[in-house]
Amino acid sequence: MIQKIKKPIVFIPLALLLMLGGLAFQVKNDKLFALAKNIDIFATLIRELDSYYVDEIDPDQLVTIGINAMLEELDPYTEYIPEEESDDFRVLTTGEYAGIGALIGNRGEGNMILMPYTGFPAQSSGLKIADYILKIDSVDVVGKPTSEVSELLKGPANTPLKVVVKRDQDTLSFSLIRKKITLKNVPFYGKIDEKTGYIKLSDFTTNASVEVRNALLALKSQGAESLILDLRDNPGGLLNEAVEIVNLFIPKGKEVVKTIGKLQNVNYTYKTTKTPVDKEIPLVVLINERSASAAEIVAGALQDYDRAVLVGRKSFGKGLVQTTIPLTYNAQAKITTAKYYIPSGRCIQAIDYAQTRENGAVTTVPDSLRKAFKTANGRTVLDGAGIEPDEKVEEVTYAPISYTLVAGNHVFDFATQYFYKHPAISNPMTFAISDQDYEDFKKFLVGKDYDYTTYTEKSVKDLEKYVEKEPYFEEIKSQLEAIKTKVNHSKESDLETYKPEIKKILSEEIVSRYYFQEGMIEAGLDEDPAVELAKSYLNNPSKITQTLTASVK
Repeated sequence: MIQKIKKPIVFIPLALLLMLGGLAFQVKNDKLFALAKNIDIFATLIRELDSYYVDEIDPDQLVTIGINAMLEELDPYTEYIPEEESDDFRVLTTGEYAGIGALIGNRGEGNMILMPYTGFPAQSSGLKIADYILKIDSVDVVGKPTSEVSELLKGPANTPLKVVVKRDQDTLSFSLIRKKITLKNVPFYGKIDEKTGYIKLSDFTTNASVEVRNALLALKSQGAESLILDLRDNPGGLLNEAVEIVNLFIPKGKEVVKTIGKLQNVNYTYKTTKTPVDKEIPLVVLINERSASAAEIVAGALQDYDRAVLVGRKSFGKGLVQTTIPLTYNAQAKITTAKYYIPSGRCIQAIDYAQTRENGAVTTVPDSLRKAFKTANGRTVLDGAGIEPDEKVEEVTYAPISYTLVAGNHVFDFATQYFYKHPAISNPMTFAISDQDYEDFKKFLVGKDYDYTTYTEKSVKDLEKYVEKEPYFEEIKSQLEAIKTKVNHSKESDLETYKPEIKKILSEEIVSRYYFQEGMIEAGLDEDPAVELAKSYLNNPSKITQTLTASVK
């Protein structure tokens, strides 16, 4: 028999209640007074600086610096957006702007087209990667900052402009009409074998879920029986788009994410509201350390419902939600208002910014304090450090010579020359430069600067620096010199040692000249360790079942 214990009734005197209420009121009043006092001090200081400071000051610039310094004390995601930056912010959140649809940048000689996006004015008019921009309408842009050139290319939709470029030895003129540009969230999708579909989701701006849905339906109509959803390097974006994408794969009425903050109006539970497109198709999701925010919601929710196998590396760990608040004079503030919790109940936020503010060092949740949660099938998952994959893939590392060849623009420049000499290549997935092409690349490098330090050379230098302070340094100095002589790298031998790696980098860069962003993504899938591991799961249904039903990971 279970006996109920009666709790004594506690009477609180009315005077005590009034005193507690008064204290709460007083605390609130003290805080409001502190806010008003400090705002007044700040405004007074700006006025006095403007009056008395020896040089002229720019009040807008000074106040913006002050605001940004204040917000840096909170977290990296709470931002001030002045009126003049509102257009850039809108592009980030919606993926929309009006212009020619091309990525531009400076490669040493000047600003050039780095990537014309398929179907937009730059690409359809015939502008190519590596075209140096000389003039926009009547404005000579040689030597101008990239930001200024970008602004000149943008403008109201349906307005004309003329762009003059240098291509190899030719000067060419192009007439374009600016259009509304909506950057794709899904820059590529396709079948990577007879049965496996692949979708690359690079962002979560407006219509991300529609693009994924359309890609999924197209792949299924082409005979895809399984799917890889690639969220690697995806920084996140709109929360509702993440919810809609999860809904493509799980039933209606399921919780996807919950936001919890200080104010009641930010506390909300997001559930699926539609019938899924396919709740049975075998699914592998790829993540890495640059998968963040909305990407982590999608990956984490699918993991919590045991709907997908996650392959790759631990995600970034951003479990904070931002809300855009309008300010006076058309300014805005993007403020962290809540933390999000995925279906198992875990929050994946990796950095404790409150603790970081107190001790000055970046504070992460120690492994000993990470809490365990359960997926739908009872698998153990942990909070506090991003989303951990079900199977890890080590990061692909490149030799120092490869980094140097890319950073020095030698790969970029050779690909451009190759493009000028070859009118067409095979499809992105199968294209690879020949051994003769590689010999041509080696000749191309003659006389060019691409020096670098190998890992072994760095280790020997570090050792020498350490033992210089030791009393026995003179005794071993000759031995160190002998070691340095042996390990001094030969660029020629490294070009042979790392030939397969460099050939693949060159091939992918060359593909971009003919097939743009889509082709570059497709070419990169060949021999991708994460994709290969994903395919091994999708080709073995029992392996997926075993992974998603294991009680302990």
